[in-house]
Amino acid sequence: MTDTVIIAGAGPTGLMLAHELALQRVPVVVVERRPGPTDALPGMAINATVVDLLHQRGLMDHVGEYGFEFPRAHFAQIWLDPVRVPGRHGYNFVISQTNLVRVLAERAAKQGAEIRWEQEVVDLAQDDAGVRVTVRSPGGQEVLSGRFLVGCDGPESTVRRLAGIDFPGQDLPFLGIVGDLEVGEDHPLLAYLGAGEFPGGLLTVGPLEPGVVRIATAEFDLRPADKTAPVSTDELRDSIRRLDGAELGDATPRWLGRWDAATRQADRYREGNVLLAGDAAHVHFPLGGQSMSTGIEDAVNLGWKLAATVHGHAPVGLLDSYQAERHPVAARAGRTTVAQMVLLHPLGHVAPLRELLTEMVELDEVNEFLVKLAYALDVDYPVPADQVAGETHPLLGRRLPDVPLRTGGGETSLAELLHAGRGVLLDLAGGTEPLALPGWDDRVDVVAAAPSEEIDAARVLLRPDGRVAWAQPAGTGRTEPTEGLGRALATWFGPARATAAG
Repeated sequence: MTDTVIIAGAGPTGLMLAHELALQRVPVVVVERRPGPTDALPGMAINATVVDLLHQRGLMDHVGEYGFEFPRAHFAQIWLDPVRVPGRHGYNFVISQTNLVRVLAERAAKQGAEIRWEQEVVDLAQDDAGVRVTVRSPGGQEVLSGRFLVGCDGPESTVRRLAGIDFPGQDLPFLGIVGDLEVGEDHPLLAYLGAGEFPGGLLTVGPLEPGVVRIATAEFDLRPADKTAPVSTDELRDSIRRLDGAELGDATPRWLGRWDAATRQADRYREGNVLLAGDAAHVHFPLGGQSMSTGIEDAVNLGWKLAATVHGHAPVGLLDSYQAERHPVAARAGRTTVAQMVLLHPLGHVAPLRELLTEMVELDEVNEFLVKLAYALDVDYPVPADQVAGETHPLLGRRLPDVPLRTGGGETSLAELLHAGRGVLLDLAGGTEPLALPGWDDRVDVVAAAPSEEIDAARVLLRPDGRVAWAQPAGTGRTEPTEGLGRALATWFGPARATAAG
């Protein structure tokens, strides 16, 4: 077996994971059954948390030209005001899944990932040493050997099925159509820009480029006659008529597809050397960019842990912490999107509740709670009890805002310190020389910076995904760190390597 990690699926999750692994010099092969990049992808936004994650890898510099910041959020189409939420935070970013995939594919390949189009996983075997993955392409079949296989191959994941992992949940009666239409400047659909709510469901229309709109219909309590059949223009026309009696008019589809309201989650994210991420691990009603965003967060959480395992310095249990941290997050995303569906249908019955909630979001506390929920800013990972050993700090398990920092080398930011995908010990205690970490300096960078009013700590240990693994209380000056730093380093970065002095 080789140290190669094989990824099935070249969507946002698979490509982000490929980037993370290649950044850490792990050999990566991505196989994708589609013949190449396609415009027929439904995603339209990423949330504020993923914007921050992309900043941490320097990727927003490449993504930014394809979209725009959107300082709004909604819960069940009830609009919220993120600007009123205190503190430094990002906003949702509107970008088509097509453009996001293209950028991530380019950046992953530049880091060294190999992306193979028109190759489909058809069989899998594994043992303690690794995996053997049979892929089929127009040229025949080939067996790829690797250390791990990660299924990022969507709701109908072949990898999940071959690994024998269950995918329980519910599929509600639902008929959803999504696609891109070429329309004239006076087309009647332009009157529906935004999201329209009707007794039978939703109709949303959004501009993609001059003369092109993204349309999505959502009809509750209906099912398509054949879920696998291509969507016809007549089927879209009938859906629009049922929702609001409107006419499709003269519009030319670039592509049309289906979406559904299933809520499902894999009962486990790992089976031996096979792991799942993104839609292969969880699906839910795609509201507010949560679908793409949750998968990209999976990839960033998993990438550095897989890399540490491949390189041989992962502590015991590090890879299993992927499920421990991400499974509850996706479960909550499923529950909250189901709650939003309840608030959307049947509209006549839930209208009084929606009116009440609309009034409630005028309260700052309610608005803040729902914005943080929509932006995934409320996700805190639990810290292992044996690491804490009586030492606690309110920053543990959280992500810090991307604050500006002043170091001996000049101005920088928290996100820039994480571009390399390594751990960072940020020393804000006011000294000119940072602490030394002999034995961990191959995995953790130490940076001394001037104290920051926005980080309530003297020193902070950050994991490669930006989560706080340890923090020393502010006001402790240049005192030496407690034993908690050593425990945190061992918990997340493995044992210190032997040094010449040691």
